[in-house]
Amino acid sequence: MTPDKFRAQIAALTAQIAGRPIDADLDAWLNREHGAASASYAELKASCEAGVAEGWLCNREGGGIKYGRIFKPAEDLHGFSVDVVDMTDIAGPHHVHPNGEIDLVMPLDGEAQFDGRPAGWVVMPPGSAHRPTVSRGRALVLYLLPQGAIEFTQ
Repeated sequence: MTPDKFRAQIAALTAQIAGRPIDADLDAWLNREHGAASASYAELKASCEAGVAEGWLCNREGGGIKYGRIFKPAEDLHGFSVDVVDMTDIAGPHHVHPNGEIDLVMPLDGEAQFDGRPAGWVVMPPGSAHRPTVSRGRALVLYLLPQGAIEFTQ
């Protein structure tokens, strides 16, 4: 796996969601079409695991969380930025999603959950806020942010 191959995977996904409202309907669609039992989920998870192992994903650390923005918003990514975090039983910094946030939860051990949700997609609408929390184990979480917009509140 390389960052370029990973980018192509993400671009193929963002092409399917570009222009759609960031809402509960998108959450349901992503979990139906690309959910934890799908080949596309398995491919994205394998790519993220490889990127972490190879050191080009989650290559920063702070407050017990490994993280990194691998791609800034770009035309080929349909305006989404791409971040991946590696978290184990921890809550991250509180933030607001001005344009919404689309998360892919990939448990690595245990029955890890992200904000109480298991493996799969979590879609947070524009204006929502949270303190991202992984519980019950370790998980990678891929974040897609429209226009890269995020506002940390602490």
